[in-house]
Amino acid sequence: MTNIVVGVDGGASKTHVIVADGTGAELATVTGVASAVRPGEAEHSAEVIARLVGEALAACDMDEAMPSAICVGVAGVGRDAEYSAFEEALSKRSLADELVVLPDAVIALNDAFAEEAGIVLICGTGSMAYGRGPSQKMARCGGWGPVCGDEGSGAWIGRRALSVITASADGREPETGLLAAILAHLQLESPDELISWAANATPRDFAQLATPVMTVAATGDLRANSLCTLATEELVLHVRTLARQLFTDERAAVPVALAGGMFGHGSWLRKLVEMRLKSAVPGMVLHAGDVVPARGAVRTALGLLARA
Repeated sequence: MTNIVVGVDGGASKTHVIVADGTGAELATVTGVASAVRPGEAEHSAEVIARLVGEALAACDMDEAMPSAICVGVAGVGRDAEYSAFEEALSKRSLADELVVLPDAVIALNDAFAEEAGIVLICGTGSMAYGRGPSQKMARCGGWGPVCGDEGSGAWIGRRALSVITASADGREPETGLLAAILAHLQLESPDELISWAANATPRDFAQLATPVMTVAATGDLRANSLCTLATEELVLHVRTLARQLFTDERAAVPVALAGGMFGHGSWLRKLVEMRLKSAVPGMVLHAGDVVPARGAVRTALGLLARA
């Protein structure tokens, strides 16, 4: 029977699973709920991924087959404790003959640049940058989570947008179109209702507010635009920092790829970041294609077969 491999991208908003044959040809793909690993919740993340892998195998009539290799790239395993707990939880589910667990940024980098040098900037619910230099040295920047970091991310933008509109409602800041747009997005009647909504909101919920922020910014709203500009500066700083660490300085030729839900083609934030990178990282060579992290995970799983 032909070898099959599985690549998984487990994020804070969704999980993407690809089943491929031994040549890398896609056989099935499934997208489901988030599976990012939170402290103490490794079992939950592993269960979500195991279920979605089963669904993907069933979609190509291989639900009884044992994949030769699986690569799971997942958010939240950058720390040893979470990594070990998640790998153990996944290993006991026996999803494939061989298993490798990687941070989600690594599989995004693998899809964009394979084994070559480059930097991938990821902006979705959270944010971070990950890179490989010409000497094969690896480094990361950001990715400290919604409480300590994730600057410029969807959740970061959403939280700050709430601060802007509550200040505007008080009269501490000028009027802004953000107030009406976010209340309409959340189907709320008044700013007072934001208190209970925010108290129960997850990072993913906050990230969904970035959509109306971008929409309002595109109309020329000054406050929405200033928030987007600040997010852009934070994100570009991630790339500039890694360019200096891995490529000597930001004027060297630095391949850069943009990935994550906030960087969909045509998005307002993507346009701002691409424009700012041209001056902040003059040596940038922008990766033109889409970055599909689960595809990078498939490539890693195929590498396991080649070394077997």
